[in-house]
Amino acid sequence: MLRKTAVPDEELEKGRQAALRLHDDISFRGLSYFIESYGCQMNDHDAEKLAGMLHACGYRRAEEKLKADLILFNTCCVREHAELRVFGNIGALKKRKEENPSLIVGVCGCMMQQKDVAEKLFKRFPFVDLVFGTHELHRFPALLESALNGERTLSVTQSDGEIAEGLPVERSGRFQTNVTIMYGCDNFCSYCIVPYVRGRERSRDSADILGEIKALAEAGFKEITLLGQNVNSYRGDGGQTSFARLLRMANSVEGIERLRFMTSHPKDLSMELIQTMADCKKVCNHIHLPVQSGSDRVLKRMNRGYTREKYLSLVKALRESVEGMELTTDIIVGFPGETEEDFLDTLSLVREAGFSAAYTFMYSPRNGTSAARMDEQVDKAVKKGRLERLNRLQAELLRQNNERYVGKSGTVLVEGCDRRTTPMAYGKLTSFKMVYFPGDETLEGQLKRVRITKTQSNSLLGELIEG
Repeated sequence: MLRKTAVPDEELEKGRQAALRLHDDISFRGLSYFIESYGCQMNDHDAEKLAGMLHACGYRRAEEKLKADLILFNTCCVREHAELRVFGNIGALKKRKEENPSLIVGVCGCMMQQKDVAEKLFKRFPFVDLVFGTHELHRFPALLESALNGERTLSVTQSDGEIAEGLPVERSGRFQTNVTIMYGCDNFCSYCIVPYVRGRERSRDSADILGEIKALAEAGFKEITLLGQNVNSYRGDGGQTSFARLLRMANSVEGIERLRFMTSHPKDLSMELIQTMADCKKVCNHIHLPVQSGSDRVLKRMNRGYTREKYLSLVKALRESVEGMELTTDIIVGFPGETEEDFLDTLSLVREAGFSAAYTFMYSPRNGTSAARMDEQVDKAVKKGRLERLNRLQAELLRQNNERYVGKSGTVLVEGCDRRTTPMAYGKLTSFKMVYFPGDETLEGQLKRVRITKTQSNSLLGELIEG
């Protein structure tokens, strides 16, 4: 893993100065922005940083995309047909741009880090003012200033990226939020584009992470999710601080009630981390541990670095060590060369592991990955059939899993209120189970004890335990 490389102070200062130059004029003109973000929590957190920089530049958030003075697409390249979807949504703005030539249209994110895609988009849509990659985030105010001055800009750096500390963040939540602890990935799973668009692994220093968490606690946040493409391989402070050690440090921050993290790679999940989860009161009894396949042959072709037996041994250790542990996972069906026997191995692993949720996908090739060049690509109809069978099994297992909660009580961090019928407050148990119970907006942000009374397809129903 690469050591942390920091964005030079002079680069960050250029962004701050650009924001200062723009602020008064944009505020006076009452300009607004809208960010359309795709993909994972890392992308969502990048969108919060973009929003923070836009507020520093004087923009306010628009409630509707077509009423905004700046529209920014924060793209993802992980899912199938992502490029077509993004290109379609951008193309739909052509008429809007003709009606309002002062509208600024920008595109950023993982998809734009693929230089051929960025150049294709920049050429195809001449009304797009600004295109930049994942490594250019800290330069956004300066790039925006150029766009406002009438310059079209395409900026994609082919490097492993640097860590920019101190960027402003406009957080979307009030009680729960994310803190990125590391960037990039070194695993090079054969199906995955992430190392090519996010770069190699770089870990933030623990002091910077803890400073951010303490500031969030002072601002009233109660639940923090630590983010990274593979948090288990975090090595901060020049390689001296492990993820388990960082988690113990975060557990000691006053004011924070809950700690979560994602995503974990099974090959790097250590017994030290499992023991830390057991020891630390604030660390939730839930882990997202992508398995991707239950077949050793497919796992090897995927370059996952573990076996079925190793994965199930981790599941066993987690359940034995952490009370009430719930696991969620990712599964890909129809990977090149996957046979019916391989798929049956996946179904049996799902039964044995007992996931509380599984995010399931049909394999789709990504240009630049080794899996895209493999022989034995599986027919789409076969992939679709396998996905349906897997989802039916997981739905039944989820129903059985949820029924175990009926009659039990737990603590919910109230996230909001659903008023479609009778007002129902909702929030998650520490195990990541969503619970709805009678209540209103006055409960938001509070930790409330509830008793589970009934199950729904993907959630639980409960009643408030007074006092």
